[in-house]
Amino acid sequence: MIVRFSTRAGALTMHGDAAVALLKAMGHSGTVPGAILAADLPAALASLRQTLSTQAAAPPLPAGEGDDEEQQEREPPVSLRMRAVPLLDMIETAIARDSDLMWERG
Repeated sequence: MIVRFSTRAGALTMHGDAAVALLKAMGHSGTVPGAILAADLPAALASLRQTLSTQAAAPPLPAGEGDDEEQQEREPPVSLRMRAVPLLDMIETAIARDSDLMWERG
């Protein structure tokens, strides 16, 4: 599933698993479609930031396991914190412009 977030300022597309995890971190049920009103976005943003700050970064590969050629070519996993950056920016812009945040299946 793909989730499309939108505000008056723009849109953002994200993989469903990451999107639902971020929605839940904002205190939402994670259902798609949905919305958060502009008045509720500051609290949702604070909750999201709090959750992301307590999560550990993605663990590096243990020594010796990256020796195989396939492992060396593979890029490290993208953490939920990194996936959240565009959404954090979108929410901050929505707050500044007094816009609601909406999402739907993309």
